[in-house]
Amino acid sequence: MKKLLTILLLAFAGAAHAQGVMQFETDNHDFGNVPEGTMATYEFKFKNTGNQPVVIANVQASCGCTTPDWTKTPVLPGKSGIIKAMYSSAGRPGVFNKTVTVTSNATDASKVLSIKGTVLTKDQIKPTLTPAQLAASPHMVLDKTSYDFGKMEAGQQPIARFTVKNTGKTPLVLGALTAGCYCVGYKTPPTAIAPGQSQMIELLYSQRQLGQVSDAVTIASNDVSGDAKIILKANIVRDLIGNSMVKESGTAVPFK
Repeated sequence: MKKLLTILLLAFAGAAHAQGVMQFETDNHDFGNVPEGTMATYEFKFKNTGNQPVVIANVQASCGCTTPDWTKTPVLPGKSGIIKAMYSSAGRPGVFNKTVTVTSNATDASKVLSIKGTVLTKDQIKPTLTPAQLAASPHMVLDKTSYDFGKMEAGQQPIARFTVKNTGKTPLVLGALTAGCYCVGYKTPPTAIAPGQSQMIELLYSQRQLGQVSDAVTIASNDVSGDAKIILKANIVRDLIGNSMVKESGTAVPFK
C-alpha cells in the first residue's frame, strides 16, 4: 500500500511539472532608424523546451499601429514557433516603443515582447544616403493618378484598380494608405514588388457623403523620392434606382 501511494505521488508530481516552456531568442528588438511609410516587421522566435505542446491563445498589441501574428498550431516539445510584430510607420515620425503580450498555456502564461525604433521622414533619410544608395533605391510608378467611379450608391464599396511598377533596383514595399475621409483601404495587402516588376493594387472605396466628391489618397512606400498621390472621384446618390427616374410634367421618365 505504501509503495502504491509513493507511485501515485510521483505520478501526480510528474503531471504537475508537465508543461510547455517558451524559450525566446530575445524578448526585445530595436529597429533603429525606420523610413516613414514602411512596415517595420520582426519575428520573435521561440523554442518549446518543455515536455508538453505550447498553444498560443492570443497575442495582443499595445496599440492599433502594431499588428501581431503568430504560430497558430500547437508547438510540440523541441519544436519552434514565432510571434511576428508589424509596426506601421506611415504618418508616425519620431521615436516609438511598443509591446505585444503573448497569452499561452506555457509556464510563463503571459509574456511581454517589445519593439522600438525611430521613424525618420524621407526628407530626413535622403541626405544620409550615398549616391550609390540613392541609385539603388526602389522607385514607384503608377499607371494613372486618378480614378472616377462615376455615379454610385451610398453604402457601396467599389474597387479602384491601379498598376504599380518598380523601376528601381531594390524591392519596393508599399505601406499604409492615408486619406482625409478615412474611407479607403486595400482589398488585399500588397506584397513586395521586385525591381522591374509590376503589381495590381485594388483599393476599396467606402465614401458615404452624398454628391460630387473628390478624395486625395497617399500611398506610402520605401521609395525615398516621395509617396504616391492619387485622386478618387465619384457622384454619390442615396439610391441608384430612385435616381434613375426624373419627373417631367408629373410623369416618371427613365433617366438617360
